[in-house]
Amino acid sequence: MPDAGPTAVLPLRPLTVGELLDSAVLLFRGHVRVLVPVALVLAVGEQFVLHPLRLAAATEPPAHLPHLHQLPPYWLLLAVGAATEGVAIALLGNLTGRAATGVVLGRAAPAGRLLRPGGARFGATLAAAVIAGAVMFVAALAGPAWLLGFALLGPLVPTIVVDRLGPLPALRRAAALAARSAARSGGIRLLGYLVWWILRLGLALGVVNGLDELDLLPSGWLLPMSAAAWVAVNSVAYPALACLDAVLHLETRIRTEGLDIALAQARRTGRHLGELPHPIPWPPDPAAPTPAPSHPAALDPAALDPAALDPAVRR
Repeated sequence: MPDAGPTAVLPLRPLTVGELLDSAVLLFRGHVRVLVPVALVLAVGEQFVLHPLRLAAATEPPAHLPHLHQLPPYWLLLAVGAATEGVAIALLGNLTGRAATGVVLGRAAPAGRLLRPGGARFGATLAAAVIAGAVMFVAALAGPAWLLGFALLGPLVPTIVVDRLGPLPALRRAAALAARSAARSGGIRLLGYLVWWILRLGLALGVVNGLDELDLLPSGWLLPMSAAAWVAVNSVAYPALACLDAVLHLETRIRTEGLDIALAQARRTGRHLGELPHPIPWPPDPAAPTPAPSHPAALDPAALDPAALDPAVRR
């Protein structure tokens, strides 16, 4: 497998769907030591939230399938489950967005640094996670609207972390980014969720049912073992999906705003990517000081602004 350096994680060019999925996996692999423990805490909390709702809906582990006479409480269970997923992925998006930006700019931080609060915008991320959870709850209650809500919310936290916008402006920009190029980004996010949903379902059901069929589960252990299985698979799936969101956000900016052109110019003129603004602002702050260039023809940081690029070279 190629080295998970800047080019391997996110090549500075528009990517195919397969390359995007590979890039998300590489980003996850490079930061697994911090992403999985954080996701584990979130997944445990999710199980505590869902447990009383599962009891009310009279579902049976590990599949928790509905009963016809319990559809209203089961519908509520699905909506709350969609909300908790949205919150968990959004919170992890803070870590993955900063990790992806650092890798692209050539200054990937040690895993532990992602947990430091300095410049992390945890407050704005928490507000965005609440918004994402509320949107997913309402959308799931409406049935098929869940698909639209999940597709449009992918760039929300990466927009806060990478583009340095507030929660409400980030919500508008996230929806716009997800809808670009015939909703390509939103569609790929749905595809990624489908892939991980199949993997989660297969692993959780396979492990628990396999142990039960082999009489390896003591009496009364079906419920805790089922919860543990879901925690285990979600602690991998949630950060993987958050990595996909981060990669999709940067790739969409490369595809539609010419971000790759700005970064490539920096390389050609001899300026190290680490001298560019980090996180990459959108739009750049005009009052921010410009660092002294290391090359006479170095790239002006304002070139990261999509409006500053020549329309003839935009995609």
